[in-house]
Amino acid sequence: MIKFMRSVPDALIAIGAIVCLAGCSSSSAEKPAKPAGAPMAHITASNAKNSLAKYIELVGFRVTEKTPGKLIVQFGVVNHSEAEVGDVKLKINLTTTAAKPDEPPVISFPAQVSGLGPSEMKDVTVDVPAKLRVYELPDWQFLIARFEITEPQ
Repeated sequence: MIKFMRSVPDALIAIGAIVCLAGCSSSSAEKPAKPAGAPMAHITASNAKNSLAKYIELVGFRVTEKTPGKLIVQFGVVNHSEAEVGDVKLKINLTTTAAKPDEPPVISFPAQVSGLGPSEMKDVTVDVPAKLRVYELPDWQFLIARFEITEPQ
């Protein structure tokens, strides 16, 4: 009788383990794979002939409104090289993900970064005159920045 009582808990543990393993294991063919989603676009210079173009990246655009007709655009400029870049001047065009190639940018403005060092990221804030109010602009995930490095050449 004692042997039977000891074997009952062991049997219950074994059955529980089998049920758990059977419930947890399923083939990948039974479950549809989740789409990976769109990859995050790197925002690099459009004038690839500039020697800095492959090292400079713009990240984290945020647009707020200072006053009607005046937007504040904040973003980061990253130097991916191991060299001192120094002062960089940029011409930035913000468009939307739905914009056709021939459509004008939503916002266009110049920006300057001073003393960009090796593997460094600097925050940049620019006041931009605009006809649109901030609530008329698309959300950040629907904005695409295209830029040119105007200096150094």
